[in-house]
Amino acid sequence: MGFFDKIKGAVNAVTGGAARVSIEWQPATAMPGEPLQVRITATSTGGAINSGGVFVDVRSTEQLKIRENALGNNNPSINHSNQTFSQTFQIAPAFQLAPNGTMQWDGQIVLPPQVQPTYDGPMADHIWTLQGRIEMTGNDPDSGWLTFRVGTR
Repeated sequence: MGFFDKIKGAVNAVTGGAARVSIEWQPATAMPGEPLQVRITATSTGGAINSGGVFVDVRSTEQLKIRENALGNNNPSINHSNQTFSQTFQIAPAFQLAPNGTMQWDGQIVLPPQVQPTYDGPMADHIWTLQGRIEMTGNDPDSGWLTFRVGTR
């Protein structure tokens, strides 16, 4: 391994650039208490990867956005957010990915039955996001946070 390969390896560890990660899910709208099928795909961007496993991170956030005077009482502009849910689901155990190799994992996650659904209102929203991630030393390569819908029964 040459000097520049070592620098690239160090940069990838810091930035999470050691692999490209994507996530897909089905059905399009998750239902609390029911399985959501997920597929995570990872492709090495060069070197071999020793990973501690494959994970799906899920979070939801309630966002309050009230414009100035929207309540009719000279109220100030109000912007506030509150994380209402956060959980990590392990999809696969530790693995090794060959240089420039691609691997894919299928699994499922189940949101607890009592979680709040997606909501898009005039002054408040409840937003759900998820990301696929492979664990490794340094910054974990991930798919980035993607918005998905959670319904109700």
